[in-house]
Amino acid sequence: MTDIVKSTQAFVFNLFKEKLPNTFLYHNYTHTERVHKSVNEIIQHCNLNDQDILVLKLASLLHDTGYTKTTNDHEKESVKIASQFLKENDVDNKIIEAVNKCILATEFDNEPQSELEKIIRDADASHFGKDYFNEASEFLRKELEIQGIKNYTPTEWLEENIKVLTEKHKFYCDYALKNWQPVKEKNLSKLIKQRKKLKQKQKTEELKAKYKAQYKNESPERGIQTFYRVALRNHIKLSDIADTKANILLSVNAIIISLVIANLFSKLDNPSNSYLIIPTIIFTVSSVISMVLSIIATRPNVTRGEFTREDVEQKRVNLTFFGNFHKMELKEYQWAINELLKDKDYLYDSLTKDLYFLGKVLDRKYRILRVTYTIFMAGMIISVLSFAISFKTNPKAEIKDVLPSVESSETSMQIQSTDTNFTFKI
Repeated sequence: MTDIVKSTQAFVFNLFKEKLPNTFLYHNYTHTERVHKSVNEIIQHCNLNDQDILVLKLASLLHDTGYTKTTNDHEKESVKIASQFLKENDVDNKIIEAVNKCILATEFDNEPQSELEKIIRDADASHFGKDYFNEASEFLRKELEIQGIKNYTPTEWLEENIKVLTEKHKFYCDYALKNWQPVKEKNLSKLIKQRKKLKQKQKTEELKAKYKAQYKNESPERGIQTFYRVALRNHIKLSDIADTKANILLSVNAIIISLVIANLFSKLDNPSNSYLIIPTIIFTVSSVISMVLSIIATRPNVTRGEFTREDVEQKRVNLTFFGNFHKMELKEYQWAINELLKDKDYLYDSLTKDLYFLGKVLDRKYRILRVTYTIFMAGMIISVLSFAISFKTNPKAEIKDVLPSVESSETSMQIQSTDTNFTFKI
């Protein structure tokens, strides 16, 4: 008996090695060895004769050999392979017939009839009552996926395992009921707990998504922050533009006044140039007024730079503007900022105040700049007209009386302001 079992074991090992595809992660030689081991475990605790023991051992080794041919009705193919091999090894026909019945009994939908069929059936499904159940189950799921039979998600496979353990599978022989059934129940209990955790997790995720969407709709924090960010950035850009315009006017008028003082004022002490006095005064006054208004537009306001704890507690101070805290100690400022950050309404109120007062500053700057540009433009026009009228009403007047002579070379002066180049050639 020992010789034929060893021969069968070697035959099955070589058969799987040569003909079983690598896609069989569960129905392979490892599974066969586990079934064979489980059969021996039951045999040791049952009163069986030598022939029955031999039948069970041979059936446990040969029951999955049909997978080398097909996945559908592999039990029938296993019977063919087993019959041929056992006949070649001169095994008695009664033993061969009993082995074939045991192999066919491993089909999950068949109900075992004899004691041997119950034993082989329990051995084939022994992984349900073993510690390696999860490992074997995962290999089976992956095998079905790789072979394209069915693709289960982890959740679906969990449900399928629970369904099999509760509705479809049961142990038959006494040894399996006493020793493997308790482990099977533990495995089932773990699966049920796992399903409960997954359902709780899924419910939590759904609630999170629901509250997140609700929070997004009811409290659009990101939209509020974007509004303040864009509005403050636009105000600062507009303030920069206003300062640039004022600097241009300052530079231009400073150049004009310098040229007037250098070239025109020295000519006015001559009585023959008296007709230039009024145009020069208009020209100079308009430039001076433009300069003064440009300075007023860009001149910063000085604030006291201090606050009290009472101001912070009563939300009277705007901590987003440096002019309200530049004289305070660092500890006092840190305390005030912490108080600000604790109160969302206070924080938004401060940003709103900062935005409002920036707008007020911009309004003042652009109003003054508008007046400045108007005066500058009107002054230039009136000055040019005055000079034209003066020259027209004084026939003897010449341009050379106003401008210095040019002898050998052309003197040029180039003045560069913040954004624009102005070149005056004399």
